[in-house]
Amino acid sequence: MKRVIWVALTIASWLPGPWLSAAPVKPTPTNWVDTSPHTEGFVAANGVTLEYLDWGGTGNVLILLHGSGDNPHVFDDLAPEFTDRFHVIAYARRGHGRSEAKPPYDTATLTEDLRGLMDALRISKASLVGWSLGGNEITAMAALHPDRVAKLVYLDAAYDWADPDYRAAFQAIPQSLLDTPAAAMKSLNAYVAYEQAIDYSQLDDIRRIEAYLDESVVVRPDGSVQPRTPEDVMTALIASLWTNPPRDYRRVRSPTLAIYATSMVDLHGADVQRREQGRAWEQQYMAPFRVKSIARIQRELANVQILQVPGAHDSFFLTSRARVVQAMRQFLLQATARHTGPAASPTTRLNP
Repeated sequence: MKRVIWVALTIASWLPGPWLSAAPVKPTPTNWVDTSPHTEGFVAANGVTLEYLDWGGTGNVLILLHGSGDNPHVFDDLAPEFTDRFHVIAYARRGHGRSEAKPPYDTATLTEDLRGLMDALRISKASLVGWSLGGNEITAMAALHPDRVAKLVYLDAAYDWADPDYRAAFQAIPQSLLDTPAAAMKSLNAYVAYEQAIDYSQLDDIRRIEAYLDESVVVRPDGSVQPRTPEDVMTALIASLWTNPPRDYRRVRSPTLAIYATSMVDLHGADVQRREQGRAWEQQYMAPFRVKSIARIQRELANVQILQVPGAHDSFFLTSRARVVQAMRQFLLQATARHTGPAASPTTRLNP
């Protein structure tokens, strides 16, 4: 449940005991390996040290940004699909992965982190891909620094998390979606098994996200695990959702692809109560908010294509990988037409 935007509430129920310090900690060695063909680096940006993964590649730069409580290894399976035409990079926002944890965590600060990363890596312009909370930074970057952004891709991220309707949905999340049994945190293997049963029930091979799950937690000396993202980071990040200004889509002039998953939660998980309560919550809150969000970007984004694909928020770009990759490649590689009209210019709706 780390990937979903309400991750802070889930974390609180995972495990008692002290949290990690702000400094990155190397997990206890396991038999898990990172097979994705990237290198790891660190840069100083906007007063913090940020971790980034570099898959290399040929062509223009493509920067991937993860969700809340997350790490850039979530793109280990996706990134190599673009290196034949792009130089692909993903980074860990401050307080996540192995990046330095240093407040504040509002969108304005996080956007300056992104700009600082681009400066440090001497990237003059890039296309930006944001998943979940990553939609905040890529929207603000395109609005504030249009000369630095070629195109935008929202991976179930074209939601304004500051919208009061989302806050109402957040506050109505059933407790069954928030509780993680202590048994799931007794070992890395137990944690992975739980994630597979609850959040990745439709994923064909859990090994596709081995490094991602491994980097999501820290293994304690006794073999139990705890979340890698510090509690104070998550508390501040969630609090910022309600104080960030609304997204300013009308200032975005970059061509945009918005891909929406059909559900916010995995509706096929092993826990029957969780599955049914999740379906009811989805229908009452998230389905209407999704419709509202799509209508808004159709009105306010100058040049947007919209695609809906089967799957859940956490895993759709893994379970519907071929369709997501095809849509992204088609969009990113097509010639960019010049758009000078108002934000209400025509949008393209791609069929699911």
